[in-house]
Amino acid sequence: MGHMHHMTGGWITPLLSYVMAVVGSALGLRCTARAQAAGQRSKRNWLLTASVAIGAGIWTMHFIAMLGYAVDGTAIRYDIPLTLLSLLVAILVVGAGMFVAGYGKSRALSVVLGGLGTGLGVAAMHYIGMSAVRLNGSLSYDPVLVAVSVVIAVVAASAALWAALSVRGPVVAAVAALVMGLAVSSMHYTGMAAVKVGVHPGTAPLSGATATAFILPLAVVLGSFLFLTCAFVALSPTADERARSEAAARPLDEVELPAT
Repeated sequence: MGHMHHMTGGWITPLLSYVMAVVGSALGLRCTARAQAAGQRSKRNWLLTASVAIGAGIWTMHFIAMLGYAVDGTAIRYDIPLTLLSLLVAILVVGAGMFVAGYGKSRALSVVLGGLGTGLGVAAMHYIGMSAVRLNGSLSYDPVLVAVSVVIAVVAASAALWAALSVRGPVVAAVAALVMGLAVSSMHYTGMAAVKVGVHPGTAPLSGATATAFILPLAVVLGSFLFLTCAFVALSPTADERARSEAAARPLDEVELPAT
């Protein structure tokens, strides 16, 4: 049996991956809250942004954490199409959950279905991402830990969604994002604890790309996208602020200059 090291990069990879999960969650939850107050067309755009933010945040978290992995006796490569598929699946499944939550008539149902979608999205992303791993050996999973990791993802996503839809205020939003980030991370590490690696000693060349050649640049691009979108969303006015500024501007328009 090969031994999987989670911390070859020290504390930096787990910490950075947690930060990415929190940033993606914060942005996604903020967009979900904004979608609630928005008109139909902008509601759809907010929900799309939320799905991409959470999906990309989860994905970036997973693969930054993967940069810290090493297995004794074999190099690790990543299958590029499967890695990209895992990103797409994360966004699509989270998106399905978000749209159900955004358009749901009852909040309870929204939260349950939205949380289920998001949690299953995290899990699907994780296991497709893991199937993209190429090494001289085979991966097997402990089914109990896999099930636990999926439950963690669903419960925490539901809790975060509930907070985002029910409670307003920066403190609650921050706590919800931290909880959701923690959920994604704990799902990831529980999922990783379920992995057993059987190494076949051999120097067969591995297909796929190295983490630094492929995963790192993609994670940097997605991370930058998340931070920039965060700044944009934080700075863009909410519906109430817009209404207020329009109300403030109106009296000036209505004062007509007397005709000379």
